[in-house]
Amino acid sequence: MKFVSTIVGFILFVLFFGFALKNTQEVDLHFFLNYELRGPLVLMLLAFFVAGAGLGILAVTPTVFRHRRESSQHKNTIQALQSAAGTGNAQPQPDSVDIAR
Repeated sequence: MKFVSTIVGFILFVLFFGFALKNTQEVDLHFFLNYELRGPLVLMLLAFFVAGAGLGILAVTPTVFRHRRESSQHKNTIQALQSAAGTGNAQPQPDSVDIAR
């Protein structure tokens, strides 16, 4: 499986490298207030991809921290209930059955 993922990674690298070599022409990016940015197309695409990925990670961060905090609270509650019951990690005992002979 590692060999297959290495081959797929190499093929993707070659494809993206070829894409970068074919898109080296200069482009103008116009912002508000007559601000203009000039650079190679492939670098503009890479910059906006990285910025989008970064903003996506920032958008998910509060949710991740909330889930981690809730998970920690649930673990503490479980430990408190187990210590109050005095069972810890002990297996439950089967019900006793009286067999009349």
